[in-house]
Amino acid sequence: MRHYFLYGPSGAGKSTVAGLLAEQLALPCFDLDDEIEAAEAGGISGIFDRVGETGFREIERRELARLAGREPDSVIALGGGALLDPQSRELAKRTGRVLCLNASLDALIERLQSDPGDRPLLHDDLSIAMKRYLDERAAHYDSFDLKLDTTGLDPTGTALAAGQALGLFRITGMGRPYDVRVERGILARIPELLQTRGLDGPFALVADANTAGYARQIAVSLERNGRRSAEITIEPGEAHKTVRTVERLWTAFIEAGLDRGSTVLAVGGGVVGDLAGFAAASFLRGVTWVAVPTSLLGMVDASLGGKTGTDLPQGKNLVGAFHPPSLVVADPEALATLPVRELRNGMAEVVKAGVIGDPGLFDRCVGWDGGVPPADWITRGMSVKIRAIEADPFEGGVRAALNFGHTVGHAVEHVSGYRLLHGEAVAIGMAVETTLAEQIGTAAPGLAAQIAGCLERNGLPTAIPAELDREAIFMTMHRDKKKRGGLLRFALPERIGAVEVIEVEEPQVRELLRV
Repeated sequence: MRHYFLYGPSGAGKSTVAGLLAEQLALPCFDLDDEIEAAEAGGISGIFDRVGETGFREIERRELARLAGREPDSVIALGGGALLDPQSRELAKRTGRVLCLNASLDALIERLQSDPGDRPLLHDDLSIAMKRYLDERAAHYDSFDLKLDTTGLDPTGTALAAGQALGLFRITGMGRPYDVRVERGILARIPELLQTRGLDGPFALVADANTAGYARQIAVSLERNGRRSAEITIEPGEAHKTVRTVERLWTAFIEAGLDRGSTVLAVGGGVVGDLAGFAAASFLRGVTWVAVPTSLLGMVDASLGGKTGTDLPQGKNLVGAFHPPSLVVADPEALATLPVRELRNGMAEVVKAGVIGDPGLFDRCVGWDGGVPPADWITRGMSVKIRAIEADPFEGGVRAALNFGHTVGHAVEHVSGYRLLHGEAVAIGMAVETTLAEQIGTAAPGLAAQIAGCLERNGLPTAIPAELDREAIFMTMHRDKKKRGGLLRFALPERIGAVEVIEVEEPQVRELLRV
C-alpha cells in the first residue's frame, strides 16, 4: 500500500491541506478524526472524555489500520497525536510516507483562534495550553524525516509545498494528465505503478549501455508480476541521438510484438528519454510511454513536458513531437552511481530552474559541494518546470522561459561535436545570454557575473571554448527552431527569479559572438 500521511500539531493545517493536496493529485482523501467520529457516533471531545486518552489512542490505531488497508495512493490527515502510539507510527511507515507539518507558535495560535475546532487537549487558555502542548511533543514531531514549516504559507501554497516535499506532482494541460513520482527505492514499485494506471504490455524497456542494469531490474520485477517485456539497449551519448537510432527502436518494437496498447519505458538520461519518447510518439501513430529518468538532468528537466525528438546533422532536436509520458518515475538513489561530471551536467539545469523561478534554490546551488544534491533540489527544480508547462503546454509563450541558456547552448553543444555535455553547453549559454541581457538593458549590471560565479562554483564552464568556430555557432543558431522571421528568440533573465522572452536581431547576436 502507498498512502501519504499529513501529521503535526493542531493548527498546522493538516485537514485543509490534505483536501487540497488530494484534489491537486486526483487522489482520494480521508481525515482520521472524521473516520473516528463516524465509527464512534460522537465528537472527538466526547469520545475522549468517555474513554480517556489511552482508549482514544486504541480507537485511533484501529481506524488508522482500516484506512491504511485500503487501496493505495490516498492522502490521509492524521490527528495531532495519532503517531505517538509506536504501533500506529510503524503502520504509517510501513504503508506510506509521513510529512510532518509545523509552524511557529504564534502562527499556530492565530490559526486556532480563527478556527477553534474540537481539540480536547487545548481546552485551557489557548496560549498556555499550546505552549505546553508543543513543549511536550517538539522532539516527537522533529523525529520525522520529512518536515514542512507552514509559517507564512496559505493553504494552497502549503499544499503545493507538501506535494513538492513528498515528490508528488500531476501535470495537466497536454491532454491526459500524468503523474510524477519522486521517491527513494521507487523503481521496485514500477509494476504496481503501471498496473494502477492501466498501463499494459508487452513492455519495451529502452536503456543505453550505462543504464541497462536498471532496465534489467525493472524487467525482473515485471516478470515476477507476470508481465512480459523486452529490453532494448542503445549506444549512449548525444552523438547517437539520430534518426538511425530511432529506426533501430522502431524495428525492435516490431520484434517485441508491441501493439497500440503497449507501453514503452525510457530508462536513462535525457538522450534515452528524447529518443524513446519520439519513437513511441511515431510508432503505430503513437503508443504510451513512461519516463524513468536516472540522471539528474533527466529528472529535473528532460523527463518533463512531453518534448521528444532527435537530432539532425544540421542541429539539435530539429525533428520531434510533443508526446507526454503517461507517468514519470524518478528514484534519487540512482544518482549515487553518477560520476561527478554527470552530476555537474544536471546541476546546470538545477541552476537554470533557480534563475527562472526559484531564487532560494539558486542560493543553495551556490553552495553545492559536488555530491548528490538533496532530493528537494530535484523536486524544486521539477516544480519550476511543471509550473511553466501547465501555464503554457505547447511553448506558445511563457514556457519559452525554460529555454534560458539553450539558444546559445544548443549551438555550442552541436558545434563541439557533442564533446560538451548538454548541461555544460547550457551553462555556457546561460553566461553568454546573461551578458546579452546586460548589453541590451534587460538585466542590471552584475547579473552575468553573479550567474557565472554560481556556475563556476558548480564546476561548469561559462565561456565558449576558443577552438569552436564562432561562425558555425551563429549559423547553427540561425537554423534553430527558436528563430522567427530573421529574429532569434532568447529567454533572458531580468534578475534571479524572473526571465523575459525577447527577440533579438541577428547583428546583435553576431556582435555578442564576435563573429
